[in-house]
Amino acid sequence: MRIACIVPTYNSHSELTRLLASLDVQTLDHDLVIVDSSSCDGTAELGRSRADIFIPINQRDFNHGGTRQMVVDLLVDHDVLVFLTQDAELVEPEALAKLVACFDDRTVGAACGRQLPHQNANPFAEHARLFNYPAEGRVVDRNNLKLYGLKAAFMSNSFAAYLRTALVAAGGFPTNVILAEDMYVAARMVMAGWKIVYASEAMCRHSHNYTVKEEAQRYFDTGVFHARETWIRSTLGGTGGEGRRYVVSELRFLGLRRARLWPASLWRNAAKLAGYKLGQAEEQIPLPLKRRWSMHRGFWK
Repeated sequence: MRIACIVPTYNSHSELTRLLASLDVQTLDHDLVIVDSSSCDGTAELGRSRADIFIPINQRDFNHGGTRQMVVDLLVDHDVLVFLTQDAELVEPEALAKLVACFDDRTVGAACGRQLPHQNANPFAEHARLFNYPAEGRVVDRNNLKLYGLKAAFMSNSFAAYLRTALVAAGGFPTNVILAEDMYVAARMVMAGWKIVYASEAMCRHSHNYTVKEEAQRYFDTGVFHARETWIRSTLGGTGGEGRRYVVSELRFLGLRRARLWPASLWRNAAKLAGYKLGQAEEQIPLPLKRRWSMHRGFWK
């Protein structure tokens, strides 16, 4: 199989340097594709010097789904497309091979790896990764959709691989989404009969030390996505109390030793919920407020 690793970049010289170092030692041969959105900090020059294929685009033309689909359309000779974000780092030389090995089963359409927190992750970022990316892997197909609900479409393009033929058959990435292009495609695939794999043995480091404001903004965008793509929840179901379990899990993770952080935890999760609810009501919100409350302001044109 011919493998491509695709990395969208923007002003991330130090992070990209770290990611490239982890890609350099991978045991699986791959082509590196970098799509840069008009960086001005040396990222573009670094990417151009290292990539097998370097694609410069205008910053205002970037879209989480549309930009990735542009690359899918370009790479017609590759069998598996691995998407990474610039702030990820593969944990071991076999990480890529372990993820791509999922496609030994030709009924697998997509797979994502386990994300561990970066070494500098704060307790909230650390818990988020441990909760959302457990040590036990899973395989989702049409036979167990009801068991997983919305999590049946769990996918993260920080470290995810797609069988190109399956991706194209599912309609590819949506060309204009605020985020969650990965969930969109995973939902399409599993509904079409493809298996979706969470490969916990394939690991990367990826986390964000978001402020409370940034958490609210990201969840606003998530609410916007689900308000516009209602078919996902109506088909797969909801989260089944996942939010409540997350709050309880975070408090337990902090424990008595860090009880001083409990109020911050509750406030942070309340901000997420408020942001999500506002995002779901985005049709009633004026455009200037959407831009202000959104993490991805470039989406609002």
